[in-house]
Amino acid sequence: MNKNFLRALLPAGLLLTASFSTGAEEVIDDSVSSEYQSLKLVRIADGLEHPWSLAFLPDGRMLVTERPGRLNLIDGGEVTEIGGVPDVHVQNQGGLLEVSVHPEYESEGSDWIYLTYSKANGDGTTTALARARLDGDELTDFEELFTQDRYSDPGRHYGSKLAWTADGKLLMSIGDRGAEPPRAQDLGDHAGKLLRLNDDGSVPEDNPFVDHDDALPEIYSYGHRNIQGLIVHPETGHIWATEHGPRGGDELNLVRAGENYGWPEASKGLNYRTQEPYFEDTQRSVEGMIDPVIDWTPSIAASGLAYVPEDSAFEMWRGNLLAGGLRSEQIRRVHFIDGEPVHEEELIRGKVGRIRDVRMGPEGWIYLLSDHSDGGLYRLEATE
Repeated sequence: MNKNFLRALLPAGLLLTASFSTGAEEVIDDSVSSEYQSLKLVRIADGLEHPWSLAFLPDGRMLVTERPGRLNLIDGGEVTEIGGVPDVHVQNQGGLLEVSVHPEYESEGSDWIYLTYSKANGDGTTTALARARLDGDELTDFEELFTQDRYSDPGRHYGSKLAWTADGKLLMSIGDRGAEPPRAQDLGDHAGKLLRLNDDGSVPEDNPFVDHDDALPEIYSYGHRNIQGLIVHPETGHIWATEHGPRGGDELNLVRAGENYGWPEASKGLNYRTQEPYFEDTQRSVEGMIDPVIDWTPSIAASGLAYVPEDSAFEMWRGNLLAGGLRSEQIRRVHFIDGEPVHEEELIRGKVGRIRDVRMGPEGWIYLLSDHSDGGLYRLEATE
């Protein structure tokens, strides 16, 4: 049911305790300062409770998750809560997380919406993947496709980003779950891994560890602390991921099949308790581990990742990556020359708060979500 319609029906006194999002667009800043590009910042919707992920339907409507367990359909000025969402375990960093649309959504039989979320049993929590179809304002034909192999505490580092490769495979990140970092090095454990799945949740026959008796076949790469940004480059097919370090040591990684990205045996971040490095040699290549393309120390608390396409209206930013930041409250623009990062710029620092997700919209503008109890959906437009 439309939230704005419900707002009108509620007695005035109840509005103090009810949380609703609105879809009336508002220009927050019509002259955002940045290098090479004039920008305008527009708020599309507010009143979103810890929004986590954004996806676009082929017709331009948007799907936005709220971590407490709500999925919203945003169409112009109208925000509608979608029914049929699975029960999720909402605790700490857990809840309803990623939303993604099948890349062949308009083809017969492929009209699937994918969701990730945390679920619980008596042994703790785990990360799950499901899909369903959107019928009006309801999810139908719900199928749970994958559940992480082990339930555990505490309720953090679920990972849970999704991205599609050109051959129709689904990438899914799972964090190290926080309490036992060495799980990220254990190929018999999904924690601290990037997974590769078929669109029905089954295992592709060409996964790098599919024939290894001591490894889980879904694993594509390992040694990840908590991937919170994930894209597949539309021209090269390269997989790019941003992930959280501990105190420092956030990373931008170019992810390849079967490789080890080091955590927790190598990191430039510090142990929260001891303030000592996790590993005395922060270079990993000598240990058969892959160094990050960029190390962010101090941390930007990376979350959300987008690629600026070659036909973008942001002419001087074409080919750049845009990494969101939570604690740093910014978008970090990364400029590449010949595949190497050569320059970075902070964008909109402090203007919307903690940035949880960054996406390129179908019309070429930049969209982002702010992660607060009264968070919002925003758009950055090029003005010249």
